Amino acid sequence: MHGEYKVPGGKLVVADVEVVDGRLRRPRISGDFFMEPDEALEAINAALDGLPAGLEAREIGARVQAGLPPGTVMLGITAEAVGIAVRRAIARASDWRDHEWRLIHEPPQEPALHMALDQVLAEEVGAGRRPPTLRVWEWASPAVIIGSFQSLRNEVDAEAAERHGVEVVRRISGGGAMFVEPGNTITYSLYAPESLVAGMSFAESYAFLDDWVLGALAELGIRAWYQPLNDITSDEGKIAGAAQKRLAAGAVLHHVTMAYDIDAAKMLRVLRIGREKVSDKGIASAAKRVDPLRRQTGLPREEIIDRMIAHFRSRYGLVPDGPTDDELRLAGKYVTDKFTTSAWTARVP
Repeated sequence: MHGEYKVPGGKLVVADVEVVDGRLRRPRISGDFFMEPDEALEAINAALDGLPAGLEAREIGARVQAGLPPGTVMLGITAEAVGIAVRRAIARASDWRDHEWRLIHEPPQEPALHMALDQVLAEEVGAGRRPPTLRVWEWASPAVIIGSFQSLRNEVDAEAAERHGVEVVRRISGGGAMFVEPGNTITYSLYAPESLVAGMSFAESYAFLDDWVLGALAELGIRAWYQPLNDITSDEGKIAGAAQKRLAAGAVLHHVTMAYDIDAAKMLRVLRIGREKVSDKGIASAAKRVDPLRRQTGLPREEIIDRMIAHFRSRYGLVPDGPTDDELRLAGKYVTDKFTTSAWTARVP
């Protein structure tokens, strides 16, 4: 069994292992990491040999850590990363490069259709009718997108939203509310088979699925990192928030909204929770909380998107694509039957 795990911000860890009578046998850890002394690698393999194959990554990592020689120095690798690589080997996880990734980047669409497309495309990937896909969103109108489990009245000032022409929709993933206006955010979704994140917990998969974004931001001159559970941040503040859902159909939906140039004053008028978070700091502090990419890069939004897509393509490959007629028809049905209904939008009042 072969498994690979690229440590976010670190190096590649590779695990080759056999399972005999429910236990790990003949483990071989390798990769492009740095470690001293040399004997530490032998100690890792010895710590793994004979472990129950059902242990979780953290438990495996703890056994590895306990087996390291005193004074061991590891760069680009952690004991838990070894555990994740081993779990991915046992789960027969796939790698990014095992798939032919598709790109969908359509003209602006209404918020409810975006919600519907997220569900449809994830279901299609899970069913094997669509290859793994990266979709970059373009917004036709302002919106607040609340998480699947958020209270509508607690999150949104309905009167202010109507006054400002802001549509309120609910997505199928959890997490917090997003305030978006056309041209002011960069939003993308990944639709991937569960095999890509096999052997990882939700928390581990968040950073794994957005490691490419950190690379793209670095090329734009931004030193960014993942802030658990689901934020991307930099020296100058938060850049983005992520949300994720794993569908019973066998797919993972992972989407991210990045702030390009948010109208913080309007956001606070529409979002109730935003007011509470910054009530003692003022509007100026709210702008820092969503730290626009425009200020950090000085680049047009379109150029940032183009360079992010180019970075993804250079790492994993990317074939231009679009939603099929069948996918669009089903998405339209979901818009009518689900995403524009009060039964869904106010399902948590």
